[in-house]
Amino acid sequence: MTYSKRLDSREFDETRHIEAKVGIIKRADGSAYFKIGNTWAYAAVYGPRNLHPKFLQDPQKGILRCNYNMMPFSSSNERVRPGGSRRSKEISYVTEKALLPVLDLNEYPNSVVDVFIELPQTEAGSRCAGICAASMALADAGLTMKDLVAAVSVGKVDGKLLVDLDYSEESWPDGDVADIPVAMTPNTGQVTLLQMDGKIKKDEISKVLDMAKKACIRIYDIQKKALKAKYNADVK
Repeated sequence: MTYSKRLDSREFDETRHIEAKVGIIKRADGSAYFKIGNTWAYAAVYGPRNLHPKFLQDPQKGILRCNYNMMPFSSSNERVRPGGSRRSKEISYVTEKALLPVLDLNEYPNSVVDVFIELPQTEAGSRCAGICAASMALADAGLTMKDLVAAVSVGKVDGKLLVDLDYSEESWPDGDVADIPVAMTPNTGQVTLLQMDGKIKKDEISKVLDMAKKACIRIYDIQKKALKAKYNADVK
């Protein structure tokens, strides 16, 4: 079966419906949620605070720790086993690397900023949603940031280049599939995350990266609106 039209009627360069909000967890120093399609990501930031044990401290700057967790019944596919896994550790690691370029932690020596990302419901694009939520939560916490980080998946399904693959596209049974999570700083275009699962031609990579950049700029506008909405509400 040829993939000539997306099953949810989206255009090939169109994301799923997005919702975003900050300041949703009262006891956190910063928090946010980011919803894209049927994937929900909640992020809570705690810190900067003293890092223990002390041998982990950096006397020159603070460190960032991210913890990514999918809840047991969050997946639209099979049940997620509770507790840590190789996948959750890997995504936690790449999330840290995606966010670090925009953070200035030089003012917080011997300290740690903890980011907890929880996903109660997922249907593809979970690491990108988590990065978007975490970026907003860090801004909500008042940390010094050069930019926000926006993230989206792009890829290829049976010869068609797409933005924001859903589960039916990631698991497309006929033809090659490539899923490429991308995170970037929208104002500079710096790519802070680039991974790939699947096959794609060399000349198609630049095309999907251009599609990712345009989608990330749209996501960035949604992130900014969410932050401004909280600020305006606090002023009132």
